Amino acid sequence: MDRISALRNVEEALCAFEAGETDLATTEERVVGVLRTYATDFEGEKALFRATAPDAAADAVVVAPSAPAAAERIVALRDLDCDRDEVDLERV
Repeated sequence: MDRISALRNVEEALCAFEAGETDLATTEERVVGVLRTYATDFEGEKALFRATAPDAAADAVVVAPSAPAAAERIVALRDLDCDRDEVDLERV
């Protein structure tokens, strides 16, 4: 799914919510589904990486061109007191 399709799908979910056709929980599920589909279909020079350790970083998923760049991004986003070399990653 490309970015434009993802945005259209989120817009449709929001319109349905505003029109009273869906409730908040259903809208949240649709939006999360769109985001997950977009993320798993991500293509190009970048890839998805998930942190597995340390615990403070676990399950953080970022888009980056390399594992070291992903680790740096996770350290910054989670405001961790560790070096990027201490972040264990798996490619998603």
